[in-house]
Amino acid sequence: MPKETRASSSSNTVKTPPEPCPSSSIILLSPTNQVLLLHRVKTSTSFASAHVFPGGNLSEFHDGIIPPPSDARRHEDSLAYRLGAIRETFEESGILLARKGDRNGPLLNLPVLERDKARKAIYDGDISFGKWLESIGGVADTENLLPFTRWLTPPGLPKRFTTQMYLYMLPLETSLDPVLSEAQNEALIPTPDGGTEITAAHFDNVATWLERQGRGEVVLFPPQCFLLHLLSRFLAGAPTSNSPNPSTEHYRAQREKLRVFLDTVPTTTHPKAMKHPTSQIPWADKVISPITLGLRHSDRRSILALDKPGEELKGSDRGGDWERVVLVKFGKGGPTNTEVRGREEVLAEEREAKAKDEASSKL
Repeated sequence: MPKETRASSSSNTVKTPPEPCPSSSIILLSPTNQVLLLHRVKTSTSFASAHVFPGGNLSEFHDGIIPPPSDARRHEDSLAYRLGAIRETFEESGILLARKGDRNGPLLNLPVLERDKARKAIYDGDISFGKWLESIGGVADTENLLPFTRWLTPPGLPKRFTTQMYLYMLPLETSLDPVLSEAQNEALIPTPDGGTEITAAHFDNVATWLERQGRGEVVLFPPQCFLLHLLSRFLAGAPTSNSPNPSTEHYRAQREKLRVFLDTVPTTTHPKAMKHPTSQIPWADKVISPITLGLRHSDRRSILALDKPGEELKGSDRGGDWERVVLVKFGKGGPTNTEVRGREEVLAEEREAKAKDEASSKL
């Protein structure tokens, strides 16, 4: 809960911004490189009615020790963040990212009734996620989670999060096959959690998710929209009919390019952005705390800069993306008309619009 402090010489109450709550999410890729999004219930206290990646808040009961708010490690990738991401994905979608026996074993597949019973027991806190995994001979597949930015909610909002994002790529060889057992097939099909937090869950192409957001059919908050925008450069859908590569090789090539992207520096080829220190931070390590540069002249959308790491990391060598901004209009129904654009292009448009206004006022 946010703390309040009262100055002794004044009756005014000064509210201290709430501490960012540790959370983690997974951008889960299907064997055909589609992305899983979950539709949150409209009564949710966070991201109501939005489509989000599976994930949620960390729990020491389930995930282990979490560094305290004063510790900079609270905003770094760790085992607790990885376990929390895998646990929340299981609770919310039913997909279990765990191996049988050890880290080299196959992905675990559970019968539907056993799976859903465990999801509820873990969510209710009847058993810790780690103890349950141990009881079925499973090991959380934390090693195959690829860090892909952290997002730190800026001050001024009633709820704040420090959210570690990961990529996880389901094995290409894993696919829905009539030869496989029913449990193996169903293990790949995401399902909602009975309406507790999620009303729908399914995979779709990155381009389709962005097109649906553009038409107003789904609500995407800036982090989801931004990351999908980046992924769209690599996950371009199924092979064409005249493609020389078999489908598995097609999807593998997409993934290899994406892996290289996550670790490559500089992260831009834009001449001006190359001079900014954030260009030397790989996408795996970027920390983004959006700040509003102003309202766009033409449509009054907010212009969100993405280069700062947030108040808690101010003065550190961490940061996000200077090259791009997010344009978005916030309303009661959530963010709409969200778009990722080049920072220099957008700011040049704003300077031009301001110059025209000033010229018109002198007439």
